[in-house]
Amino acid sequence: MSNINSYRRKFLIGVTGTAAAVTLAPGVFLRQVQAKANDEAVSDKVRWGMLIDVNKLEDGGDACIEACKKEHGWGNEEHSSDLQDAQWIRKVKVTEKMTGKAMSLPVMCQHCETAPCIDVCPTGASMKRPDGIVQVNKHVCIGCRYCMMACPYKARSFIHETLTDQRPGTPRGKGTVESCNMCVNRVDAGKNPACVDAAPKAMLFGDLNDPESKISKVLKKYGGTQIRADLGLNTGVRYWGI
Repeated sequence: MSNINSYRRKFLIGVTGTAAAVTLAPGVFLRQVQAKANDEAVSDKVRWGMLIDVNKLEDGGDACIEACKKEHGWGNEEHSSDLQDAQWIRKVKVTEKMTGKAMSLPVMCQHCETAPCIDVCPTGASMKRPDGIVQVNKHVCIGCRYCMMACPYKARSFIHETLTDQRPGTPRGKGTVESCNMCVNRVDAGKNPACVDAAPKAMLFGDLNDPESKISKVLKKYGGTQIRADLGLNTGVRYWGI
C-alpha cells in the first residue's frame, strides 16, 4: 500500500489554469485566468468546475461529444455490443412528466467532492486531484469495475480491446476503466476542456473555490442544479434548465 500511495503522490503533481471568455447570462462574462508555472504543484486552493446551460445547447450536446472524441481518441472502437461502447460523455434525453417538455443534456463524470468511485476502488486507481478533478490511474487500475457499479451517473466505461489510435495526452489501455478527466491535459496547459470550447455559449469553466471567479459569481446569483443532489456528493458539474 505504501508503494501505491507513493505513486499516487507522484501522479498528482501537475499545474493548473484555464482561459476563456464566454457569456452565460446578460452582463456575465468569464474572466481570463492564466495557467500556473510548469513547476508549480496542483493545489487544493482551486477546485475546477463546470456550468452547462442546456437551453443554449442547440444540438443537445453533440458538438461536445465530438470534441471529446477528437481530443481523447475514443468512440472509434468496434464492439460486439453497444453496451460496451466508451462513454466519456453521452447525451441523455430527459422528459418532464407533468409538462411533457423534452430536453437533451451532456452527462459526463460529475467530478464529485465525495466520489463513490474512489471509495470502492481497492487499489487507489480511482483518485481525485487536490483541485477536484477525478481521474483513473491506468498504471494502477486492475479492471475490477467496482467504480463503474458505484458511479450513480454511469460515467465510466471499460476498455475491452487493444487500442491503436492513442492520443499523447490521454493514456488509455485494454483492461482498464476510463471516464471524463475534465481534459486535465488541457487544463494544466491553461486551456478550457474541449467540450467547453465546442459550446462556448452554453458552457462555463472556472474555479469554484474563488468567490471572484465568474463561475462562482454566476452560481451565487442564478444558482445551478446538481444531478442527484440528494446523494450529497457536491458535484463539480452544475446545470441550468433541468
